[in-house]
Amino acid sequence: MKKIVLSILVDNTAGVLSRVSGLFSRRGYNIDSLTVGETENPKFSRMTVVVSGDDQILDQIRKQVAKLEDVLELKELLPEESVCRELVLVKVKADVNNRQGVIAVADIFRAKVVDVAKDSLMVELTGNPTKLNAFLNLLEGFQILEIVRTGLTGLSRGAGGSGDISDYIVG
Repeated sequence: MKKIVLSILVDNTAGVLSRVSGLFSRRGYNIDSLTVGETENPKFSRMTVVVSGDDQILDQIRKQVAKLEDVLELKELLPEESVCRELVLVKVKADVNNRQGVIAVADIFRAKVVDVAKDSLMVELTGNPTKLNAFLNLLEGFQILEIVRTGLTGLSRGAGGSGDISDYIVG
């Protein structure tokens, strides 16, 4: 199975997320990751959707998403032509004995310690999923209390970007 990242510009109106995600569930497609946020123009939101499937299924997903009325632009974010990132927050049990070990692992990855408690540390790391997975693998020797990941988000490289709505072409 192949995995693709879709960047979808949509109207920022009530129910858009439900309509887009509903298309996936109605057709039996799984969403691996979904992030949504308002763009530089509050009239629009950008969804970053990571989906898996064979070439035929992925082609169907592209076509079905492009047909939705709320979708203004659909781009596939290819690795060599885009920048994609994810955020992870990890709460690790860290007493006096192992606190420095957790901090050392965080320093290797340029992660930030964002909360310190008597018996735990919370670490924040941003990067591509491979970097985050490597970080989490190194933390396996410690007791992880909680993890949360944002899901992938990204943009195409270069100067192209949101301009006048007439610039948006679906497909």
